[in-house]
Amino acid sequence: MRDFLAGIGLEVAEADLSAADTFVPGIFIDHGRLLIDPPRLLYPGDLLHEAGHLAVTPAAERTLLSGNIMDGKPDQHGVDGEEIVAMLWSYAACQAIGLPPEIVFHPTGYRGSSHWILDNFRQGIYPGLPLLVWMGLTTTEGFPRMTRWLRE
Repeated sequence: MRDFLAGIGLEVAEADLSAADTFVPGIFIDHGRLLIDPPRLLYPGDLLHEAGHLAVTPAAERTLLSGNIMDGKPDQHGVDGEEIVAMLWSYAACQAIGLPPEIVFHPTGYRGSSHWILDNFRQGIYPGLPLLVWMGLTTTEGFPRMTRWLRE
C-alpha cells in the first residue's frame, strides 16, 4: 500500500502518534501527508480509505488538510459525496494493487455497512460514481480502473 501511495504522489511516513488525537487508530493526516504508527494501526486498509480522502481533494487544498480532515475541509459542502468517492477510490486502489477489498471494508468500519458496500461493488453498483467521473479520475465504463489517481 505504501509503495502504491508513494507511486501516485501521496506521502506516507511513519511517526509516533501516541500523543496525537487520531480520528482513525494509527493514522494521522498532517498537511496532506499520511502519518502512520504501525503498532497503533488497527486496520491497515484504513490507510487506503484515508488516502482516498486526500486523493479526491483538489490539489490546491490537499496540503491544508490535517487531523480529522472532514473538520478541516475549506469547503464543507458535499461531505457525504466525498465520503462515497473516497470509498470508491479505495475500492479501485484495492483492485489496482491486488488486495482483497475486505482489507479496506472491514466489518468494524463503515457504520456496520461494509458487507452491504462490498455486495454492491461486486454487483457493479457504484453509488457516487458520477461524482468520481466528474472529478476526472475515472470513466463510467472503465471503473474500477482509474484514469488518474489524484484530483487536480
